[in-house]
Amino acid sequence: MMQAMIDEPTDVYCANAFASITSLVPDWAVTSRVTVLTTTRLGGVSEAPYDSLNLGLHVNDNPEHVLQNRQRLQESFALPEAPRWLNQTHSADIIRLESSPESSSAAHADGSWTDQSNIVAAVLTADCLPVVISDVHGTQVAVVHAGWRGLAGGILENALSVFPSGAEVHAWLGPAIGPSAFEVGEDVLESFTARHAKHDSEFVKTAAPGKYLANLYGLARSELQLARDVTVSGGDYCTYDQANWFHSHRRDGVKSGRMATIAWISDV
Repeated sequence: MMQAMIDEPTDVYCANAFASITSLVPDWAVTSRVTVLTTTRLGGVSEAPYDSLNLGLHVNDNPEHVLQNRQRLQESFALPEAPRWLNQTHSADIIRLESSPESSSAAHADGSWTDQSNIVAAVLTADCLPVVISDVHGTQVAVVHAGWRGLAGGILENALSVFPSGAEVHAWLGPAIGPSAFEVGEDVLESFTARHAKHDSEFVKTAAPGKYLANLYGLARSELQLARDVTVSGGDYCTYDQANWFHSHRRDGVKSGRMATIAWISDV
């Protein structure tokens, strides 16, 4: 079902090193051993149209600015290591992260998980949905890039499969394009209804022939809860409409920057 979006972020955490860097954090019942955040577009050094905290090296921004933004991210939130960036391809592939950074370097995947402490899982988004999954005790955490292709391909089911069947699992939906802005064609509708008939309720037909408004948040909730018993939170923003806070590829095209969603397990 469609839901109203929050006008301005309410779950904002400000960084210490650079006060202008802000992030969104989940309000969930997972142990504080698990740290999760999604950056906004605020607090970096990139110039327009990528202003200002663009973390994507692949979008034709000045690479020196992007690397400086990534360093700011690492310093501001006291990350235990540099984020393990992925080569995202809108797949349903999930990889395991281990202690050696070389084990995941340049990996082609759209999600990663770990059960080891101080390993920083990360994805980049600019309308697609970032999802973080953890068991309540913080023994495992997964970070997923869930665009419509990945969702329809079962990426969230794949991510949930790495958690033991008896674990109490929570999922947080970070900022993505909202249900009033994500217009899609018949192919997207058919991809989801072929997967499960229930998904039909997350599409609203528009006046344009063969066009629908799709609810990524609703589709993700359905995918998660059809796979197993999951407590889901988040899903309150629209990257397309809230231009002051978020990058959006659908709004800005190839000139869009990228936000990061990261998570790690602390030792204590």
